[in-house]
Amino acid sequence: MEVFLIKTLQLLLCFAILVLLHEAGHFFFAKLFKIRVEKFCLFFDPWFTPFKFKPKNSDTTYCIGWLPLGGYVKIAGMIDESMDTEQMKQPPQPWEFRSKPAWQRFFVMIGGVLVNFLLALFIYSMVLFTWGDSYIPVKNMTYGFKFNETAQQLGFRDGDILVATDKGEVVRFDGKSIDHVYRDLSEAHTATVLRGGREVQIALPGDLNLLDMIKEEPPFINILSPSVIDSVMPGSPAAQAGMRAGDRLVMFNGQPLTTWNEYADQMGRLNDVLAAGNPADSARLRRVELAFCHAGASRADTVTLTLTPSFQMGIYMATPLSEYKTVTREYGFFESFPAGVAYGWQKLSGYVSDLQYLFTKDGAQSIGSFGAIGSMFPSAWQWDRFWELTAFISLMLAFMNILPIPALDGGHVLFLIYEMVTRRTPSEKFMERAQIVGMSLLMLLMLYAVFNDVVRFVF
Repeated sequence: MEVFLIKTLQLLLCFAILVLLHEAGHFFFAKLFKIRVEKFCLFFDPWFTPFKFKPKNSDTTYCIGWLPLGGYVKIAGMIDESMDTEQMKQPPQPWEFRSKPAWQRFFVMIGGVLVNFLLALFIYSMVLFTWGDSYIPVKNMTYGFKFNETAQQLGFRDGDILVATDKGEVVRFDGKSIDHVYRDLSEAHTATVLRGGREVQIALPGDLNLLDMIKEEPPFINILSPSVIDSVMPGSPAAQAGMRAGDRLVMFNGQPLTTWNEYADQMGRLNDVLAAGNPADSARLRRVELAFCHAGASRADTVTLTLTPSFQMGIYMATPLSEYKTVTREYGFFESFPAGVAYGWQKLSGYVSDLQYLFTKDGAQSIGSFGAIGSMFPSAWQWDRFWELTAFISLMLAFMNILPIPALDGGHVLFLIYEMVTRRTPSEKFMERAQIVGMSLLMLLMLYAVFNDVVRFVF
């Protein structure tokens, strides 16, 4: 419950910041061109508005809605989400949107997208300025990587250190770069690995399915972690069997293992069998046979022990990441901006490139709404991670909003470009119908995304 609450609060704060500033972008240009803004609302307020106020001598009512699915500014003389067609039947007034030149209306419409895009780049820059950029260079990962069966069929071997593809050098493999590494591997024709201290070239097809690579269990590539025990819980099945810190697991239920990656695979198979069976299988599956070596010993001890009802052994793995040397690059205030822009552009390019997979069956099933977005946030509040995700979601909103779909900012921009090129204004009836069609499509997409969230949660 606590984890759910923390994720929810992060999601709501993120959305509040992004929606508020997106609508402020529209508001700024409207005011700049002396267009009347009748309402500025954070979140939606169908049927009733919990909070609203109108400053003295102001044309704008400021509101906070109860439905945190977005927000809006109601601009006088414009066909928007409010579908206020009665106003459009009145003679145009000089302060209305429809009375202004097309180029001014164009800037009003791209204001929100522009703010979201610049905000993301600013946040990335400030994250680098505040926390720097800490990572473990791939060349320092001396244990190498663990590859699944698909990768091994292509020529990779456990322990290989991936240093480059024909798309570029692989400098790091962490949360900030893993999607970039997967994308490069999916498009690359060659990969270079360090194997036994020498470089080895591996031929790749150049068209691996990125979605399949991400979905596979075990992963296509993962950090290899030797099966060394960091600590043992007192009184646990492992402690009763004589295991202690520094010991190394070498066998699990008759299957040899050398890494925690293989141990996780074996435990996963047990859970899969249990899920497909019945409660009576639990007692049988909880009895496992293990072989382990004490630190510095060559002879393995074999024991049979019973896992806890929650299938725990009471051991904690030692991660090699703690042994690897971390590099931290710090950025000065002005130095952080070009670095933040470069990083933000890389994230946006990758996001746009990955959209091609939405038109596949698996891609369509991956579409999610607030549940999917909320799951991206960490279970403990980490400000650096919160701001990085807020920046990424801001880029997503900027790109999605500029798509030429009626009811989105990009739809309005498309009609304005048509008007500026042809010198002809689309009729109000056409704009009304386009707005209805666009809103209907967006509503159907939202319902589908929510359905996917529910399916993922239930199953």
